[in-house]
Amino acid sequence: MGKRKKVYGTIIEKMEIVEAGAKGKCIGRHDGKVVFVPFAAPGDIADVMLVRSRKNYSEGFLREIHVQSPDRTDPRCKHFGDCGGCKWQHLNYPSQSEMKSKQVADNFRKIAGLEPEMQPVIASEKEYYYRNKLEFSFSDLKWIVDKNNDENEEMRALGYHISQRFDKILHIEECHLQPEYSNTIRNTVYQTALEQNLTFFNRKTHEGLLRNIIIRNNIENHWMVSLVVKENNNDVRNFLEKLKEKLPDVRSWIYIVNDKRNDSMDGLDYKVFDGPSFLEERMEHLRFEVGPLSFYQTNHDQACELYKKTRELAGLTGKETVYDLYTGTGTIALFVAPNAKKVVGIEYVDDAIANANSNAEKNNVENCVYYCGDLAKTLTEKFISENGQPDVIITDPPRSGMHPDVVQQILKASPDKIVYVSCNSATQARDVEMMKDQYKVAYLQAVDMFPQTHHVESIALLKRI
Repeated sequence: MGKRKKVYGTIIEKMEIVEAGAKGKCIGRHDGKVVFVPFAAPGDIADVMLVRSRKNYSEGFLREIHVQSPDRTDPRCKHFGDCGGCKWQHLNYPSQSEMKSKQVADNFRKIAGLEPEMQPVIASEKEYYYRNKLEFSFSDLKWIVDKNNDENEEMRALGYHISQRFDKILHIEECHLQPEYSNTIRNTVYQTALEQNLTFFNRKTHEGLLRNIIIRNNIENHWMVSLVVKENNNDVRNFLEKLKEKLPDVRSWIYIVNDKRNDSMDGLDYKVFDGPSFLEERMEHLRFEVGPLSFYQTNHDQACELYKKTRELAGLTGKETVYDLYTGTGTIALFVAPNAKKVVGIEYVDDAIANANSNAEKNNVENCVYYCGDLAKTLTEKFISENGQPDVIITDPPRSGMHPDVVQQILKASPDKIVYVSCNSATQARDVEMMKDQYKVAYLQAVDMFPQTHHVESIALLKRI
């Protein structure tokens, strides 16, 4: 057997980047194989260094760009390229939108074996400063970007996890995803922690007081800061008191004790240090109370556009029974309820169902009923006979898509329409493939909830054949 050909470090000169690929990377071709290249743009001609080779593809990095794509633009953030967040800041927004729509279409073609007509992407009016929630992590050993850094440089960090390195934190001085006051909050928290010589968390030794901060804002520009600590002591209270003095525009100060080995908030309680325990959000005629641990869409404006499109595609007349699968806190259910006879929501998270019932009560919605349970076990023929045959099913599953048993129960229920909202068009296409003998794709559209990233939502209308 011959020696395996060395790949790492091989330079491919003047490779043409031809199109967008999976997970935000772009595609070139070499020796009959696809080469995935991050931070490239379709139309670039560049030298690419290979770092990995598989049977059907290779991976590489840009070394030098000889011809720049017309889709390129100057990244806004100083941390671009090091931060694991916004990997598309080098692309102008129209090209981002086009690539996201192509991503959805490609998944339906390759996975579902369909080529439905794509509707124009629902683009975001805000290209930056669109998020209403960001989470940052403390670390006692920051990720070094400059290898020639000063040996006396401060090593404590507050920022984002490095991509694919969960134990490494890049210290962040600016972020353009949330309104600017978020930067003031984060930087003030960091400087005050240094002044008080508080310990930052170490994810290997599980030592250190400060773990995370979660910064929320609402459409009325009210702010909530939740501090996650390993233990509750006088240092925490003194720290929060000082922050309250320095940041008077923050309406709510919360602290959460997490002594687990991971950053999951599941099962944790919060304590209010000062201010109300929630921020109020408004979406059309609806009001929602968003607490420190509540789920709420992080791009409020685009979430509203997505829900309006969902309601439009459902085409309700007031006579229909609607099932809202994976209902979460009931946002979509409440959105469509005024146009339906009855809405039945199903969700497996207890707290979410409690929030859904609370939201329905606050908004005086009386035609929504919610059930908590595993959908694969809850959505049965008995359940349908007790709650009424669905005329329309709306489904908004997690990234993993729907369980095959859920798909089969939907097919048995045989609603006239299915409105499928997805944060992962690959699993959406997989599920649609299982239904295509009974349903046709009558409408398909990408919705850009996360500008400057490759993430995209999609919405499909399926009509019974």
